Amino acid sequence: MKKHPLLYQLNTRVYLTELSETLGRVATLDDIPDSKLDELAKNGFEWLWLLSVWQTGESSREISRTNSEWRSDFEKTVPDLQESDIGGSGFAVTDYHVHKDIGGDEALARVRERLRKRNLKLMLDFVPNHMGLDHVWIEKHPDYFVDGSEDDLARQPQNYTRLKTKAGERIFAYGRDPYFSGWPDTLQLNYGNPAAQDALIAELLRIAQQCDGLRCDMAMLVLPEIFERTWGRQSKPFWPEATEQVRKKVPNFCFMAEVYWDMEWTLQQQGFDFTYDKRLYDRLREGNANAVRGHLCADLEYQSRMARFLENHDEPRTAATFPLDMHRAAAVLTFLSPGLRFFHQGQFEGRQKRISPHLVRGPKEPVNENIAEFYSRLLPILLKPSVHEGEWQLLETSQAWDGNGSFQNIVSFVWRGSDEHLLVAVNYSPDWGQGYVRISLKDIADSVWRLQDLLGEAVYDRDGEECATHGLYLDLPPWQTHVFSMSKLKTKATC
Repeated sequence: MKKHPLLYQLNTRVYLTELSETLGRVATLDDIPDSKLDELAKNGFEWLWLLSVWQTGESSREISRTNSEWRSDFEKTVPDLQESDIGGSGFAVTDYHVHKDIGGDEALARVRERLRKRNLKLMLDFVPNHMGLDHVWIEKHPDYFVDGSEDDLARQPQNYTRLKTKAGERIFAYGRDPYFSGWPDTLQLNYGNPAAQDALIAELLRIAQQCDGLRCDMAMLVLPEIFERTWGRQSKPFWPEATEQVRKKVPNFCFMAEVYWDMEWTLQQQGFDFTYDKRLYDRLREGNANAVRGHLCADLEYQSRMARFLENHDEPRTAATFPLDMHRAAAVLTFLSPGLRFFHQGQFEGRQKRISPHLVRGPKEPVNENIAEFYSRLLPILLKPSVHEGEWQLLETSQAWDGNGSFQNIVSFVWRGSDEHLLVAVNYSPDWGQGYVRISLKDIADSVWRLQDLLGEAVYDRDGEECATHGLYLDLPPWQTHVFSMSKLKTKATC
């Protein structure tokens, strides 16, 4: 695996619905065109994440269709909403086999083989916290789920439900995040039961034969301290044993965690290769350059295992959240920082509407040509060896003159490569920024350097010694970015 790989998230069911309209028949995984996979490979992607491929059930789907709050959200996304557009949440899994409507496990295996031929790896979902309402374990192993009492149901109807089973009526807890009401289309797994943990590890071992990596939904919810705080039940650690057992059977298998609440390091230590970097996303959304710079001061080993993103199926669309200039600046900081670079279907086209994981159809939206053109210039930069295999360093920026604090608006760093260096400077602010950035490359003082902006037209020749000691002067408009390719020249110039 590359040190800083690229991942593309495809909303599988929505994409196949679009294909079905084009083909005039129901599309399956076999219908994903080779041209789509070729395009991903050409753009340097190492991973394709197929969102929501697992079997879901009718009971959970019915909840999705009848929940008035959810339905209101669906109608805002798809104004001409039809019942068939609501497929039920892809995270209310009833069976970790590929949904029969999209071709089953056999079709997935064929897609995976096509990916392998293009040196692409396949990532799928694993939902450790809960199962859908139709899961077979509800009948066969009800003790695998958190149960409840009549008093629980009476006091917290938003968190418990009564289900009819072959053994009679039982009260179960909905799957949930401790800060919110339960998800009524799911049931909470009981990590206090060692047998339930063993069964989940068995599922993981089987799933790992079908893909190269798993994105684990809300992975921190099953940590013993979180599980006990939510449910008042003790449990043993799950992830260290689960990740170890999978890798014994499938070496180099990749685990990526959706994680919040500053628990990224904890999960990295428990076997995860990559963890969501929601903190960077939040600071970028706030427009706080100092907070972004502070975040990028973290240990490089830790940063290299972060999954950097500007949108995904849970977050609002970048094009609807960030003004265009801010969008560009945030993308440069996000995807040129170390770690896994995570892109979402529709991001390159500037789509505006987030599509709920309950839906199998999205709205038709025009391509934003300005955003498409920007990403067409950014992606080739991410292909450069210096960016995915080089050494990264955050740089110091100092004031341009006494009393001018606008240098704090500028975030800058460098990628050292064997043949080429990249200097990145971003004024992450709605105000002008001026300052000097010291470029600390061991060989910089010996030469004159040509700086060519890969995202713009600017070209400068600068004396390396001056840039290393006093610094390279920057005068940047609001949200302005520079991604300079640095190459040596023979003649001297003045910085």
